[in-house]
Amino acid sequence: MTTDPDTLARARAWRDADPDPATREELSALLERAANGEAEAAADLEDRFSGRLEFGTAGLRGALGAGPNRMNRVVVMRAAAGIAAWLHGRGGAGHVVIGYDARHRSADFARDSAAVLTGAGHRVSLMPGPLPTPVLAFAVRDLGADAGIMVTASHNPPQDNGYKVYVGGDGDDAGSQIVAPVDAEISAAIDAAGPPSDLPLGTGWALLGREAVDRYLRAVTALVPPGPRELTVVYTAMHGVGGAVLVEAMEWAGFAAPETVASQFDPDPDFPTVAFPNPEEPGALDLALAAAEGVGADLVIANDPDADRLALALPGHGPLTGNEVGGLLAEYVLDHTTGDDRVVATSIVSSSLLGKIAADRGVHYEETLTGFKWLARAGAPGSRRVFSYEEALGYCLGGDGGRPVADKDGIGAALVAAALAAAAAAAGRTLPDLLDDQARRYGLHLSEQLSVRVSDLSLIGAAMRRLRAEPPAAFGPLKVAGIDDFAAGHAGLPPTDALRFRLEGGAGGRVTLRPSGTEPKLKAYAEIVMDVEGDVAATRARGTALLAELMASVALAVEG
Repeated sequence: MTTDPDTLARARAWRDADPDPATREELSALLERAANGEAEAAADLEDRFSGRLEFGTAGLRGALGAGPNRMNRVVVMRAAAGIAAWLHGRGGAGHVVIGYDARHRSADFARDSAAVLTGAGHRVSLMPGPLPTPVLAFAVRDLGADAGIMVTASHNPPQDNGYKVYVGGDGDDAGSQIVAPVDAEISAAIDAAGPPSDLPLGTGWALLGREAVDRYLRAVTALVPPGPRELTVVYTAMHGVGGAVLVEAMEWAGFAAPETVASQFDPDPDFPTVAFPNPEEPGALDLALAAAEGVGADLVIANDPDADRLALALPGHGPLTGNEVGGLLAEYVLDHTTGDDRVVATSIVSSSLLGKIAADRGVHYEETLTGFKWLARAGAPGSRRVFSYEEALGYCLGGDGGRPVADKDGIGAALVAAALAAAAAAAGRTLPDLLDDQARRYGLHLSEQLSVRVSDLSLIGAAMRRLRAEPPAAFGPLKVAGIDDFAAGHAGLPPTDALRFRLEGGAGGRVTLRPSGTEPKLKAYAEIVMDVEGDVAATRARGTALLAELMASVALAVEG
C-alpha cells in the first residue's frame, strides 16, 4: 500500500511542530515504516491524519498517539486554546478549575491546559492530584469558577484518554457538562487556534490543596440521613482514582471502613485485572464478589476508574442492574426529602419504573436524552433536582439542601446506597426484598443491554438506516406496537440518533437503539414490564426467560 503524499506531508509537518518528544519519536518510526512500504503503517497514518477528533458535548475522547485523530499534547493544547478564546468571548478573563485522573498522560494534559489558559490571561486552579471526576464537578460550583476541565476517559480501554468541559456560573446548572451551542462555539474556537508553538504559555496557576477534597466530602456526606450504619462492605476502585476518597467518605458518613480489593485499589492506567475497566462488563466484579464471600460482606460497592459511576452487587446474588439501583435509590431519596418542587429524571434508554414512582409520590418526572449534560438540567428553573439517573450506572443525588454535584457522582451515590442497605438490614430485610416490594407495587421491570462493538464506525450508521427503512415487526414473541424516531426530535426533546420500539404484550415493554456517544458501539436497551400475580420469584423467572428470548431477537436485528 502506497501512502498518500498529502498524508505524508501532513504527518511530517505535525511531527516537526509537536512539542512532545514521545509522540515525535512515535510518528517518526511510523513514517519510516510507511516509507518502507509497510501496509499496516500506511493505514495507521491514514487513520491518524484523514480526520480529527471532533469536539462535542462529550468533549474529546480517543486513543492516545500522534496525529489530529488521536489524543496527544498538540490536540489538548489547541483544545485549551479554544476554551481560552471562548471564555474571552463570553466576558474576558475567567477562572478555570482543572482536574485529571490517573490514566496515561492525564497529568501532562492537565498541566498543558493550565499553561495555555494562564498564558491566555485566565486564572487557573489545578486539582492537587489524580481525583474523581465528581470532585472536579463539585469544585467548579464550590469555587464559583467560570469553567472546569476534567482529563479522563472514564471507563474506556487503557489506550484511550479524553477531555470533558464543565460550565460554571452561579445557578444550579453550575458544574454541569456543556451542551449545545457551547460545544459548537468551543469547537469553532479550537479550529481557529494556532499551533502550540504560537501559544503563549503561563506558569502562574494555583495548585489546590487538601481542602478541595475535604469540602467535597463534607458536601456529599451531608446527603446521608441519620440512621443505621451497621454494614460490612467490600469495595473495588477498578484501578481508578476513587479508592482513597471513597474510603474517607464512608468513614466521614459514619460507616466502618470497607474491605478493599487490594489488587484493584491503587490507580493503574493499564487496568491489569479486567478486560475493560467498566463495572458493567461481565466478570469485572468477580474479584470483589469473591472477596465479599470470603469476609461475609453484606454489599459490594464498585466505582469505575474516574469514580463518577456506581455499581452494587450482593454475595450470592451478583450485580444489580443500573435500573434496579436507580429504582431503589429514587425511593430512598424521596423518603428522605420533602416539598412539591422536587424533580426526578432519567434518560430515554433507562427503565420506565422511575416515572411510576414519581407519579405515586406526587413529584415531577422528566425523561431526557442520554447523558448527564441533559439529566443535570431536567426540571423547570427553580425546581429542586433531588434525583436523576441513567441505566449505565450513573446517579446524581440531592437533598433538601440542594445537590452538591450537577453530574453523576459515584462517591455520593455509594454513600446513599450504603445507608439504604444498612437501613434495610436493620429492619431484617435485603435489597432483593426491596426490589420485590417495588415489583408488587409498580409491576416487575426487567431490563438488559446489548452492545455491538465495531471497528468501522460507518457500520453503525448503516445499521440505523437499515432499521429505519425496514423496522422489525416483532422482537421475539412481542410484536412492535409503534416506533418513536428521535432523529427529528420527539416529545419535546432535541434531535438525536435513536429509535424506540414500543412492544405489545404483558404490562408493556420497549427496545431502544442508539449509537454510543463515547465508544465505537451500537447499543440496544430492552425492557419488559410484567404484572405480578402471586409469587414474585415465579414472575421474575418467567420474565427472565422472556427477556432472554427478546434479547436474542434484538441481537439478530441489530447485527443484520
